[in-house]
Amino acid sequence: MRLCSEQLFPVCSPKLVSGRNRIATALDLLKSTLLRLDDGKTWARWFEAAGVTDPVVHGPILNHASMLIDAAVGGQGVALARAALTARDIINGRLVRPIDVSLRMSNTYWIVCPKVTSSVPKIATFRNWLLAEAVEDARRLKTLAS
Repeated sequence: MRLCSEQLFPVCSPKLVSGRNRIATALDLLKSTLLRLDDGKTWARWFEAAGVTDPVVHGPILNHASMLIDAAVGGQGVALARAALTARDIINGRLVRPIDVSLRMSNTYWIVCPKVTSSVPKIATFRNWLLAEAVEDARRLKTLAS
């Protein structure tokens, strides 16, 4: 059963979207520290989706997605992060989406278990809870984006 599909979008501390260095457009991100997990190709793909051609992507490369998110929460730059990994931080106000452009990923999260055990009460309860949490997170994220 599919839990959710994945997308990438910029996230940062609320401190970075106010004041004189306010991030309002995709071009503004080029003046920011861009936190990366790779050599910048994913950011380049995101900028292309946002209509920016030939961006020069700069910023530190971190080893783990959790480090990337922690750095963004700490105001150290803007991260291109997965929705599933940042939902709680966005809902709780630790992160914001400065630009409303997403890059759809081919990754999808699934709930998987052997068919023979799928109707076991504790497994069914867990699956239903997990699906309900995913739906609620998606609803709250959509409300915040409005």
